[in-house]
Amino acid sequence: MSTIASDSAVQPSGAFRAAPAVLAAYACAVFCSAFLLFLVQPVFSRMVLPLLGGSPAVWNTCMLFFQAALLGGYLYAHLTTRWLRPRAQAILHLALMAAAAIVLPVSVAGAAPDGEASPIAWLLLLMATTVGLPFFVLSGTGPILQRWFSETGHPGAANPYWLYAASNLGSMLALVGYPVLMEPTLRLAEQSRVWALGYGALAVLLAACAVAVWRARPVHVREAAAPVPLRERAVWVGLAFVPSSMLLGVTTYVTTDLTPVPLLWVVPLALYLLSFTLVFAPRTLVPHEWMVWVQPSFLAMAVMMLLQGWLREPQLAVPLHLAALFATAMVCHGELSRRRPPAARLTEFYLWISVGGVLGGIFNVLLAPLLFTRVYEYPLLLGLACLARPWPEGGSTWRRHLAAAAQAGIFGVILLYLARRDVNELPTLVIVPLATATIYLLALGLQRTPLWLAVCLGTILLAHIRVEVMSPNTLFTRRTFFGHYRVYVNPVGGGYSVLGHGSTLHGAQSLTRERTAEPLTYYVRNGPLGDIFASRPVMARGARVAVVGLGTGTTAAYAQRGEQWTFYEIDPGIVDIARGGRYFTYLRNAEAPVKIVIGDARLSLAKAPRGAYDLILLDAFSSDAVPIHLLTREALATYLERLAPGGRIAYHVSNRYLDLESVIGGLARERGLAARVGTGPESQPERYEQFSSWVLVARAERDLVVSGRRWREPEVRPGLRPWTDDYSSVLSVFRW
Repeated sequence: MSTIASDSAVQPSGAFRAAPAVLAAYACAVFCSAFLLFLVQPVFSRMVLPLLGGSPAVWNTCMLFFQAALLGGYLYAHLTTRWLRPRAQAILHLALMAAAAIVLPVSVAGAAPDGEASPIAWLLLLMATTVGLPFFVLSGTGPILQRWFSETGHPGAANPYWLYAASNLGSMLALVGYPVLMEPTLRLAEQSRVWALGYGALAVLLAACAVAVWRARPVHVREAAAPVPLRERAVWVGLAFVPSSMLLGVTTYVTTDLTPVPLLWVVPLALYLLSFTLVFAPRTLVPHEWMVWVQPSFLAMAVMMLLQGWLREPQLAVPLHLAALFATAMVCHGELSRRRPPAARLTEFYLWISVGGVLGGIFNVLLAPLLFTRVYEYPLLLGLACLARPWPEGGSTWRRHLAAAAQAGIFGVILLYLARRDVNELPTLVIVPLATATIYLLALGLQRTPLWLAVCLGTILLAHIRVEVMSPNTLFTRRTFFGHYRVYVNPVGGGYSVLGHGSTLHGAQSLTRERTAEPLTYYVRNGPLGDIFASRPVMARGARVAVVGLGTGTTAAYAQRGEQWTFYEIDPGIVDIARGGRYFTYLRNAEAPVKIVIGDARLSLAKAPRGAYDLILLDAFSSDAVPIHLLTREALATYLERLAPGGRIAYHVSNRYLDLESVIGGLARERGLAARVGTGPESQPERYEQFSSWVLVARAERDLVVSGRRWREPEVRPGLRPWTDDYSSVLSVFRW
């Protein structure tokens, strides 16, 4: 592909050594605006989360708003650049920034959704009236500052794109710094005030940059800018779309299908932003040719990770998937940097990049769940990543196509052989280097043929998906707003119906008649939950039980005649799986009547009468995606209000990565409640009997009832602050 001629490719020697004050002001302003832009997103989302019960729809709605506001900010920067001179634009932008300061510090105190309708419209309106204007102003600040810099007459003004690197560096540091530094040390109100102070500091920097624009003799570059062809704009959008969509696809895949480690989503996004920083840096740190050279090997390895029968150990598979994402982002963003237009077209360039990024988000967040029952968008993007590579100029002859097709065929056959062979015969440390070397040698043949590389890898992935879809053991697949589920049969030991969500087991039921009624997985009778129900007090009216989290409905196996059971489940898809009786029969065979309330448990429980339940089971933690809003001081207060005298609260805290025992133990100690931790039994995966941990909480010791070696006092980490709606820190309880 040919590139647009650009005067930005030429940098005068010593350009960045002159006028250090101007450079420092613009670099700091761009960095600060991007830092604040990415910092306000988690701060505001955390504020509004308890008001809406912590539904994942809250995060997705917030992201949709932020993406739309970002695109609006870029459009504002582009239009004002076309219609206004830099001095007039500076006055307008500073006025908007001053107007946005009226809503600071950001707060949602006193806000609450009305009625039982969908709160999406309410949330969007709340965001528009609180954080909307500051976010909009910050979104347009980066492109506007780069435009101002191009008009200052500075020796480096012809190439303001290096400021884009500073912008993405600020975004990346905010992204990493929030969970590591800000969230563990500051409450939300304090975070909002700190953010407001940063906004004020940015206003001072912007004023300094505006002064530089006013004092400088404008250097107009508009005359040198030729119109951008429509085809070139489409290429910009495509090159931005692929890494944006791949970012979301690989994040969904590695955090559900491989290993749902909390905060793992930060790493792919940080790599994505790092690629922007590197390719738009004033000096070449990673040559573009290197990334173009290594990308096919990483794509091929990612394809092998997706195929059955090959390496799935997270400690090796996750880095390889992330390497494929980073190489693709470097190639696509490197091509964008190589094709960037002159400075006069700068805001238009960023506008179309933003369009591509938003389209990637729309595809993954809105369309993919409707089109695919599993995370098939990630394999699709691996194929599109091949097509986003630089194409050879001048086209190819039919002989070259024939040779490339033959190479692709050989490539595919060897890849399938490596993927399907029994790798257990060789140690991991042997098979990984061997496969890597083989893939690299094969990828060399398709380096310069993006089409045939895409055909090769795409055909392999389609064949794999077909085998997966046609698997006779798969009974049902469904993808909802809250996750993607698969019900399948494991024929071992007489057969089991199993519900899985990625790599997380959500429940199982034996298909043999003598064990059909037995609760399995984390709920076995010889485990902590069995002890809790075995020690239930005798009540004339029958126990009233509330269960947060339905799954397969396994806990209903403990129901007895005369009791009243209520399940609270946020996902209607799970309700259909558990209640139908086609795949699991725990609910249908329960001895007590079962009621199901659909919606967020915390909001729904708050509507129940005081003292409504004798036992509240909180089982929303079997997955490693922790609903923090159910583990706070305020949430515990809600549970206690709905708990009858002598009642108990049981938290399921089984988690591979987080010490949730400390969180619940700390809350119980703060309230002066009695608490015990029960663990066991030893896992027997072949019988679907899993080790589990439960924390039982009651108002007094005599209400706990449970005893034995399995139960002990909870251990609380020294210095751990109680989690509240205003404060929580996942890193403070991470099992390093």
